[in-house]
Amino acid sequence: MNFVYKFCALLPKLMPLHVLLLITEMVGFEFCKEWLEAGKLQRVVLVIMSKATNEVLERWNFSIETDSEVVEQGVSREKSDKEIMREIQAIMRQIASSITYLPCLDESCVFDVLAYTDKDVAVPFTWIESDPKLIANPQMVKLHSFDTKIHKVDTLVSYKNDEWDEQ
Repeated sequence: MNFVYKFCALLPKLMPLHVLLLITEMVGFEFCKEWLEAGKLQRVVLVIMSKATNEVLERWNFSIETDSEVVEQGVSREKSDKEIMREIQAIMRQIASSITYLPCLDESCVFDVLAYTDKDVAVPFTWIESDPKLIANPQMVKLHSFDTKIHKVDTLVSYKNDEWDEQ
């Protein structure tokens, strides 16, 4: 099931990293937290679109694999917080440095957050079912993954091919 919270916000031309981090508080992620803890969330996607045309410019994909034994049977798996933080920091550094290869967003943009869940989850009334908001012929960059021993998260950014890249 694919739901999106229809929350549009004007993004500055170069969004500071702290703005991306605050998105979690702005778009009702308390539901994503519940779904994640219950093993019912497979993916979260941040879609950045042109405000004028709704064309998808970037698609930040966070695929989540949950260890079903931990969720269903309460099996304990441990990994040090320090090790987990090191892996997350590596992803954060990659996201921060993505400005070196992503095309400049030189227009006003909006974003949607898509949550891919199990079919049986209770979805807030402010969320609606959505198409996947794919990019035709995208460029893709796989970023680092991290593993908490309960959840493994793979990250990938897709972006619209810049016309300068094709020449």
